[in-house]
Formats: sequence, C-alpha cells, structure tokens
Amino acid sequence: MTMMTSLRLTTLLLLTAIVWLTPAHAADAARPKPLRALLVIGGCCHDYKTQKNILKQGIEERANVVVDICYCEDKSTKPPLPILGKPDYGAGYDVIIHDECAASISDAGLIEGVLKPHRDGIPGVNLHCAMHCYRIGNPGEPADPASTRALWFNYLGLQSSGHGPQAPIAVVHTDKAHPVTRGLEDWTTINEELYNNIKVLDTAQPLARGKQHVSQRKKQKDGTEKLIERDDDYVVTWTNTYNGRTRVFSTTLGHNNKTCEDARYLDLVTRGLLWACDKLDTNSKPKAGYGPAGH
Repeated sequence: MTMMTSLRLTTLLLLTAIVWLTPAHAADAARPKPLRALLVIGGCCHDYKTQKNILKQGIEERANVVVDICYCEDKSTKPPLPILGKPDYGAGYDVIIHDECAASISDAGLIEGVLKPHRDGIPGVNLHCAMHCYRIGNPGEPADPASTRALWFNYLGLQSSGHGPQAPIAVVHTDKAHPVTRGLEDWTTINEELYNNIKVLDTAQPLARGKQHVSQRKKQKDGTEKLIERDDDYVVTWTNTYNGRTRVFSTTLGHNNKTCEDARYLDLVTRGLLWACDKLDTNSKPKAGYGPAGH
C-alpha cells in the first residue's frame, strides 16, 4: 500500500468516525427498535381483507411499531387460524392484536394455546369481534371466573354475547384521566354494532361507554309487527389485568371499514397498544422513541 493510499484510507476512517459521532447519528443509534406486533385477523362477518391493511397502516403511521399480519381468508365462525394449536405463536412479538371472528371455536385446548403467550406476559389488544371468539357454552349466561367457560372472558376482562342492529353509537369517555383516553373527544360513530355486557370483571377498568338508540320492527307469532324502541348503554372500551400481570386493552368498536379508518378510532387503538406495552406516558404521549418514525 502506498503512503498516499494509506493517507486516504486513514482520512476516510476519520471522517466516518466523525459522522457517526455527530448528535444525529448518536440519536439514531440510541433510538429504540420498533415494537413488533402480530395482528391475528380473519373469520366471519367482516371485511378483514381490507381492514388488516387499514389497521397496519394506521398504527405504523402513529407509533414506532411494525405490524405483521396473520390473516385467514376463511369466512366461517370456525376459521382455521394459523395460530391454532401453536401455543408459541407469540414468540418474538411485543404485543398481539386479536381481530378475529371465531365464535364457534370452543375447544378448551385450542383456547388455552391462544392464551398461552398472554399468560406468559405478552400484552394483548382486542378489537370488536375478538370479544365474541373462543366461546364455551352459552355466552349469554354469566361464566364463573374459575370455570373453563371463562377462559377467554378472564383474558378480556368482560363477557359479551351479542349486539343489536347497526345504528350510530355515541361514545362517551368515562375515565378522562387514563392515559389511553386523556384528551380524546367524545364522538358518534356511523352505523355500528353495540356489543352488550353480560359481565364486567373486577380486573377490568372501563374507559368509555357507548349509547345507542334502537328502533326496529319485529314480527310477532301472529304475523303482525311490533315496533321495539330502547336505549342501550354499554362499556365499549376498557383495560384489563390478566393473570395478575399482563396488560390488555380492548374496544368493541370497529365493525365497518369507515370506522376502522376513522382517525379517532386509529388514535384510540394505537394509544391502547402503546399502553399495553407500557410505552405510553402519563400525558398520553408515546414514550421517547415510540412515536411516529421513532421520535
């Protein structure tokens, strides 16, 4: 190697070191890695093909999160979700988002496998029809928390069995001091499904309620129709502590695509995810390095 070549190489190495020691590069090096989220989605009754992309894009734009999609195209209430029978499906992930619709999967062994990552401490986020999955027996009858019937309900922190017709839901944030809901405006959705509350467990902390006026005609046994008018009021957003330590965030909102792509909905879901991962500060801002683009 000539003296000139050696000098050039030394200069290049020095310049490289200077660049890497600049504050910008030091900040980049110190920036946390993105949270890894697994979105489990698919099954009956929803446009999951579209919603999986809406959720991935919306969350990744709002926080330093990479969302991997585990999608099942099957449209039945017993979809062959890729996670079934694989209790280690959460390995390597920081949080699991459940947005599947699998009401007819009732095998306790399979349900235990779905719950295994969360029992081991991986946080959970549950959207809409995830509340009506993995049901054993009659979901309309309150389940004893110590029973097998309560496996999924204990994880969620709430038991729901069904919903009324699609109509606007007035969402009222009842816990305005919680980091997930602090500063969020109350709002009214488009036509949506309001899920009932059969039982709210002691481990759950309600954050918002949904109010919906129901007006529908029901055919009677004699062939006549009767107008049914009622006002429903249920918990729609809450947190739960599962197995004594695992953070879980849930909302029953999100049936239709327009709701899923609404900025207010995506803000709520992203905050819930960050809270579940303990990456949301007390002022409802992402902790350093977990905001958009890692800020």
